[in-house]
Amino acid sequence: MVRMQFIPAYATLNIIYAIVVPYLPLLMRSLGYSAAVVGILLAVAEGAGILGPFLFGKMADRSGKYKGYIILGYIMTASVALPLAFFVHPLISAVFIALISCGYRSAVPLLDAITTINIGEKGNYGRIRVSGSISFVCFLLFLQWNRVLRPNSPLNIAIWISIAALVAIVAVIILPSRYTNRQTVSENSKNTNAATKSAQKKSIWTPYFIVGLASIALSRLALTPSHSFLPLFLVEYMNWDAVGVVSALAAISEIPFMLLSHRMIRRFGVMPILVFTSLMVALRLALYAIFPFKAGIITAQLLHSFCFGLFHPAAITFISANVSPEQRSYGMTLYLSLGTGIPVLIGNFIGGFIVDFAGYRTLFGFFTIFAVIGALIPVIFRSRIKPTSTTPLPCQPE
Repeated sequence: MVRMQFIPAYATLNIIYAIVVPYLPLLMRSLGYSAAVVGILLAVAEGAGILGPFLFGKMADRSGKYKGYIILGYIMTASVALPLAFFVHPLISAVFIALISCGYRSAVPLLDAITTINIGEKGNYGRIRVSGSISFVCFLLFLQWNRVLRPNSPLNIAIWISIAALVAIVAVIILPSRYTNRQTVSENSKNTNAATKSAQKKSIWTPYFIVGLASIALSRLALTPSHSFLPLFLVEYMNWDAVGVVSALAAISEIPFMLLSHRMIRRFGVMPILVFTSLMVALRLALYAIFPFKAGIITAQLLHSFCFGLFHPAAITFISANVSPEQRSYGMTLYLSLGTGIPVLIGNFIGGFIVDFAGYRTLFGFFTIFAVIGALIPVIFRSRIKPTSTTPLPCQPE
C-alpha cells in the first residue's frame, strides 16, 4: 500500500522532533543563556523554520522532485548540531540553531506534500502520520531512561540530533522515487500543461482560507508555551526531572485521535474541528497556570490529544482541500510558516521576557487569550465566508 511507504520517513522525522522539541531549550539553558535569550534563540529557530521551507518548497514544486531537497535539509541539521554545543556566543548559537531548524523543518511541508498527493482525495493522512507520533513517544521514553548517552548535557543532546538526522536521511533514500517525483509541466501534454498553469495562477487567498489560516495561527501561537517553555517550567519551577516522560505522555494521548481524525473530520467538518481544538488549547494553558503540580500537568498534557492529535490532521485536510496539487508544497509551507512558524516565533520572543519578568504561570495564563480569539474568529465570520475546495475533501460537516 502507498501509505506504508511513507511510514519510515515520518517515523524518523519525528525522532528529530523528539530530541529538538523538549531538549533544545535545555541545551541552550545549559550553555548559560537566560530565559529571555533562550526565547530569542527559539524565535530565531522559528524564523529559519519559516524561510527554509519557502525556499525548499518553491524549488521542489518547480522541479517536481522532492527527495533531494528533503535530504539536503537533513544534511544541514546533522552537520551543525555538534558545533552548537561547543561555541557559546549568542550570535554563533543563533546561526547554528537557524541552520538546524531550517534543515529539518524544510522536510515537513515537502513530506506532507508528496504524501497528500500520493494518497489522493480519500486518503487517510492520520493513519500515516500516527507512525510519527509513535516514534516520537518511543524515542522520548528511550531518551528518558537510557543510561548510555543521557540527554543531560549540550554535547549529548547535539550528538542525538546528528544521529537522528542521519537516520532520517536513510529513510528518505529508501523511499521509492515514483512517490517523491511529480510530473512537471514540461513533461505533460498540452492540455495538462494548460490546466496546470491555470491551477497555479488561481489564487488560494479566499476569505474562507484566510479565516481558517488565521484561526490555525492563533491556536499555534497560544500553544507555544506548552512546547518551548514547559521543559524549563518542569525543571526550574516544579523541580521535576521528567521532561521526556511528560512529553511522551502528550504524544501518546494524540495517537488515538490521529487514527480517528479522518472519520471525525468527515463527520463534523474541518472548521468546527479547528474551533473546538482552539478551545482545548485554552483549557490546557489554564490548567498549567491554575494547577502547577503533577496532577494538573498530567491532565493538561492529555489534552494534547485534541490540541495536536485532532488539530494537525484537520489543518492538513484544510490545506489540501484549498490548495491544488501543483501548489501543494507551497500550501503546506504556508501552514508551516504563517500558520505555525511566525506565531511560534512571536510566542517564543515574548514568552522569554514574560518568564523573566512575571513567571511561568503568568505566561500560561496570558497565552490563553490567543486561543480564545482563534476559536472566535471562524464563529464571528461564519455567515460571511463560504468554503472553497480544489478537491471533495470535507470543509463542512456531512
